Amino acid sequence: MEPELLHGVAEAVATVVLHHPAKRNAMTAAMWRALPTLLDELAARADVRALVLTGAGGTFCAGADISTLRGSPDEAQELAVRAEEALAAFPKPTLAVVRGHCVGGGAQLAAACDLRFAEEGALFGVTPAKLGIVYPSSATRRLVSLVGPSTAKYLLFSGELIDTERALRTGLIDEVLPAAELDARVEEFTRILTSRSQLTQAAAKEFAAGRTDRDAHWTNRSRNAPDTAEGVTAFLERREPRFSWTTSG
Repeated sequence: MEPELLHGVAEAVATVVLHHPAKRNAMTAAMWRALPTLLDELAARADVRALVLTGAGGTFCAGADISTLRGSPDEAQELAVRAEEALAAFPKPTLAVVRGHCVGGGAQLAAACDLRFAEEGALFGVTPAKLGIVYPSSATRRLVSLVGPSTAKYLLFSGELIDTERALRTGLIDEVLPAAELDARVEEFTRILTSRSQLTQAAAKEFAAGRTDRDAHWTNRSRNAPDTAEGVTAFLERREPRFSWTTSG
């Protein structure tokens, strides 16, 4: 099969699969270009409340497929940044599910997700120093916000791979699971995400990203949205809440 982005929606969760198994799911120029459009389509769907990004088979993503990006390094980086920013801007919770290698552009995509769950034995690396490439400023700032300046410099200066233990300790990933338990944990956690208030999640996502100009917006949304009343009522009635606010609402 040609390198592509596979996707599907089930139980309010959109799953996007990086599919290029011949090269450990390395991102081609066409895949970089396709990702923002696909994300826009999924964000607009009322039946999508969360998104999972993963790789086909036993690898998340080995980075960019250099053979398809020889023409213009600047253009290649622009494509990657555009995809990264589209993923970071996705208005609903995003979860990267990592198996095997998560390197270069793969690490860039994983870092742009809200959360990252990894299989034991996965390896992570940010490798532009091996190619003489200046890592994008947006990706560098995002990496620093996740792991702090020291670990970000370690990864960027050396290009060395780190294991899940160190990735978890430094904040690069959020949970590590045995291979046999990862899928079940992702299913469980996405079920939790899709049961919660999208109003809370959307506001928290913007605030966590550093937005300082939306306080009044979210205060007004909270006053007019049905989720707060529903949450309190459900708590008093000892039942699960049925939140109805959506990002398009």
